Amino acid sequence: MERLIFHVDVNNAYLSWTAVDLLERGYSIDIRTIPSVIGGDETKRHGIVLAKSPIAKKYGIVTAETLYMARKKCPRVKVFPPDMNLYQRRSKELYSYLLQFTPSVERYSIDESFLDLTGTSFLYQDYYQLAERMKREIKEKFGYTVNIGIAHNKLCAKMASDFEKPDKIHTLFEGEIEQKMWPLPVSDLFMVGKSSVATLKSLGIDTIGELAKADEIILKRIFKSQGSYMKRAANGIDESEVGLGKDAKNKCLSVSRTLPFDVRQKQELKKVLLEQSEEVGRELRKQKCYASTIAITYKNNQFQSYSHQMTLETSICSSEEIYQKVLLLLDRSWREDAIRNIGIRLSDFTDQKRKQLSLFEEQTEEKVDKIQEVVDQIKDKYGNTSILPASMKK
Repeated sequence: MERLIFHVDVNNAYLSWTAVDLLERGYSIDIRTIPSVIGGDETKRHGIVLAKSPIAKKYGIVTAETLYMARKKCPRVKVFPPDMNLYQRRSKELYSYLLQFTPSVERYSIDESFLDLTGTSFLYQDYYQLAERMKREIKEKFGYTVNIGIAHNKLCAKMASDFEKPDKIHTLFEGEIEQKMWPLPVSDLFMVGKSSVATLKSLGIDTIGELAKADEIILKRIFKSQGSYMKRAANGIDESEVGLGKDAKNKCLSVSRTLPFDVRQKQELKKVLLEQSEEVGRELRKQKCYASTIAITYKNNQFQSYSHQMTLETSICSSEEIYQKVLLLLDRSWREDAIRNIGIRLSDFTDQKRKQLSLFEEQTEEKVDKIQEVVDQIKDKYGNTSILPASMKK
């Protein structure tokens, strides 16, 4: 049976949700129609633009720049603080609405969801008309717009929803990949980071189509297992499943921290990464999952973001293993610039270790997992610093 996937993406979520909330509370102006931004607390080094209105964009205001720079570009710009509790409520509200169409809904992020509509043709005769209905009802019920991508897998559905915004529906089926996706710059391909794009461009690969036709042996030699992913993604190949229902496990875990001052010393970055490894590791174990892909993310003092990731031969869940992999990524990717924000992202989850172990190794892994469980219990009771493996104190 051919799969049918929707990707629903809220247009300019933070600003849209804030605008709707203000209007519901009697605010006289729709902030989407004036120069406005959602911005963090400048006194805590979070004074950057998180979202901007279309008119603010016309003044040249961009996401992640300082509010100071935004005001220089447009002195009359209105700044509104983010409200994560509000955004979480709006996200859950949308999720509940989408569940009426299929129980197979995966909330990919706070403002994005995948719907698996495979096998529902007896309910919905025309999927494009269904998407039109969703888009219209979301606008009428909740007061904001969404983009919807329709495809035969998650990758293509997400790519389709990004084609043109806002308030649009796009398809990207197998027969449309060459026409719609291949002409796009390789930087538009999902999960291909800036450093990989730079390397691809040095190889003369500028478009997704050129990547799709590239020699996989060369890609794997340069990018390791990530090379195979990029080749398949460029050809629109993706077998990942949509998480089912409200109890579906997170498909990604991430943590990041804005530092109180710009950090240029590797040892200081290691201390932050140590804490973050423990945090994401414990959450991963609570979900009883193993991660097969790990990434490190940076934002420097020029507000430039970059990241680097690796796909693991053996999926992991221990904080110590996460930390050791993160240190490898740090060595490979940090540009020795001044860092104001650093983080870790885990993805590609499995319910068990991906690598086949021998009987002896399985018994050893079982003992390690039990020890880790006891360590987590101690930390839950006495705090994170109550116990720490010696190898994580580097």
